Amino acid sequence: MKCLEQPLLADENVHPAVVAELRAKGIDVLHAAGSLLQGADDVDVMRSAFKEGRVVVTHDADFGALAVRMSEPIVGIVYLRPGHIRPAFVLAMLEALAEVEVEPPFIVVAERSDADLRVRVRSLLAQRAR
Repeated sequence: MKCLEQPLLADENVHPAVVAELRAKGIDVLHAAGSLLQGADDVDVMRSAFKEGRVVVTHDADFGALAVRMSEPIVGIVYLRPGHIRPAFVLAMLEALAEVEVEPPFIVVAERSDADLRVRVRSLLAQRAR
């Protein structure tokens, strides 16, 4: 499956303009800001995303640590670096990720500097099988 084919849950740190543009493109995305998840801790956000079958989109590295070290169940995490930047920059990153193939549970780390985008995909299937 493609990285962004699942419904998404955008963390509070994702700019509202990014969420609005994703929705305008027909992508099913819930924004933690302005929802019952506003102000929730990362574990609660992850658990809600998993329960609803959503991939977490975030600028916060803590989500990956929770998924890997604490074995919190996930559909997927898309971690965008750097964070808290212009919406157009983030949207360009997400557009590039749209074709990345993944198999849940997964973590995708996308790091962009200028025009260069580095993408790492980590499958958590083997970890979950233990």
